[in-house]
Amino acid sequence: MEHITLLLAIVIVTALVFDFTNGFHDTANAMATTISTGALRPKTAVAMSAVLNLVGAFLSVEVAKTISGGIINEDGLRTEVIFAALVGAILWNLLTWLVGLPSSSSHALFGGLIGAAVMSAGWSSVNGGTVVTKVLLPAVAAPIVAGLAALLATRLTYRIGGKVRNDAQEKATAKGYRAGQIASAGLVSLAHGTNDAQKTMGIITLALVTGGVLHPGANPPVWVIVAAGTAIALGTYLGGWRIIRTMGSGLTDLRPPQGFAAQTSAATVILASSHLGFSLSTTQSCSGAVMGAGLGRQGGVVRWSTATRMFVAWGLTLPAAGLVGAGAELLTKQGTWGVVVVAVLLVAGSGAIWLVSRRKPVGHDDVAPAAVAAEPAGVVTTAIAAVSPPPTAAQATAQNLMTTIPAPAGTTQDPARPATV
Repeated sequence: MEHITLLLAIVIVTALVFDFTNGFHDTANAMATTISTGALRPKTAVAMSAVLNLVGAFLSVEVAKTISGGIINEDGLRTEVIFAALVGAILWNLLTWLVGLPSSSSHALFGGLIGAAVMSAGWSSVNGGTVVTKVLLPAVAAPIVAGLAALLATRLTYRIGGKVRNDAQEKATAKGYRAGQIASAGLVSLAHGTNDAQKTMGIITLALVTGGVLHPGANPPVWVIVAAGTAIALGTYLGGWRIIRTMGSGLTDLRPPQGFAAQTSAATVILASSHLGFSLSTTQSCSGAVMGAGLGRQGGVVRWSTATRMFVAWGLTLPAAGLVGAGAELLTKQGTWGVVVVAVLLVAGSGAIWLVSRRKPVGHDDVAPAAVAAEPAGVVTTAIAAVSPPPTAAQATAQNLMTTIPAPAGTTQDPARPATV
């Protein structure tokens, strides 16, 4: 009994560590565009996001119930399985953070959980229908829906503001959009706390059920909600500056109207999914919205080389975390020494990734690089531009002529001529 109690405590602490990594890994979801457009200072942005993540953790438990009683069959599930799943999720989070890729913490957790459960009890331990309807389908739909919504919102925003003709008017309009960005960024942070903090609540609740502390189907206790919300808020406050840099300026160059459209679209998708109990990836929703906003502005270009690397990371997250989780579960099945080995490997792997990150540290002063390598427009950008093309050279010249102030008559002097005798 004492062994089970100690193991359960280790699992709870490990789950909170995952929640912490989820916080700094996914800070970019809420604040990258706000920082890149100058609406908020980096430190102010992450502090605001941290507070709203904590508040969001108390708004709902639907996603937590999906995880604790939906994806994996609770009957006969060992506590060690949850520990192994968390190891896979944490290591994948840290690895993708190191290379600055906004992969899905949610899918890392699901992958680790599925891999460890299959290794422990076979494929029958996984509820395939729930995985498809509440994990895989939202994973595909979320970035597409958020991207299309952001694209249309950006087009509508620029159409409404089409009377802006000069730099002074554009700056005045940008101030209003920046204020809107702050509000929409707060909404995304609230949605992130509502969706992502619940994932850790679900994992801890699942561990308590397997340990016999709670009965199957129980809601997360209050102390679990408080602990999960606090952990993700602390992680958010640290700021995942590497991923913020990728999301804010690595995918596309955003202006305040685009940032407002992207964040509002992403927040709407995330909050709707949380209400329905769909455990989608906030990272994929926000990334899709950023790309949609980039394509929505006339002449906007998405850097598809960065987007391609991100898509590859999304595709690898479930299987990679699943393999690590399965390997960790294979060790924990050997007994106490296996659990100790897995714990040591987790600490060693996390420490190694941290040491590598210190070779080229990225702080809040580095989230907006002075220059990003130019990239030619791809097929998607070109196709969208064909529907609503940017101004032609002739139109631009005509516009410039309209805004040119002619010189007063009689002030033009002829070029100097040679003197005549």
